[in-house]
Amino acid sequence: MTTALLGFALAATLLILAPGPDFMLVMRNTVRGGRRAGWVTACGTLSGLTLWALAAALGLSALLRVSHVAYDMLRLCGAAYLIWLGVTSLGNARRRGTGRSGPAVDVAALGQAPSRPGRAYLNGMLSNLLNPKISVFFMAFLPAFVPAGASVSQFSLVLGAWFIAETGLWLAVVAWLADRGVRWLRRPTVQRWLERITGIVLIGFGLRLATESRRFA
Repeated sequence: MTTALLGFALAATLLILAPGPDFMLVMRNTVRGGRRAGWVTACGTLSGLTLWALAAALGLSALLRVSHVAYDMLRLCGAAYLIWLGVTSLGNARRRGTGRSGPAVDVAALGQAPSRPGRAYLNGMLSNLLNPKISVFFMAFLPAFVPAGASVSQFSLVLGAWFIAETGLWLAVVAWLADRGVRWLRRPTVQRWLERITGIVLIGFGLRLATESRRFA
């Protein structure tokens, strides 16, 4: 069991550290609304992961494995949501680039709607729940580390909890680091480029998700 946990911890760490939509959203919302907004976004992500872990343990997420229509609908909804987030980031960058307000006003504007706790939480949760690849991860990746003779559903919950804890720790660190460098990141020029990069990356994730073929039977 110890060997399985250590192997899973290493594999999970490599997956978690790879930049993805969750990382970008926590970074963006931290810069816009401070450390609290970043942590609330991370809580939304963890809520999504928890629901996927429970669904996988109960066998509910297996429906996506046998239903092409359900998988494709969730995939396209997730892609549309990521693209919408990316477009809004590009729109924010454009508005800041054409605005005439001074640096103090520009920085104050960062604390507007996107940093509200409810919206930040939904950003994290919806981007996670609308990604069918997370369901595939919990169905296919976790059982591979279940020791022989152990209950797949129960041990999968243990591994899922471990993955969620690691993800939460990493996203909390991301929010803390972004908040520490927030003075530099909130400079108008840096903020515009950060919004542009975030927008392009999120749109890229959305397009990749929309065009990705189904890779499991």
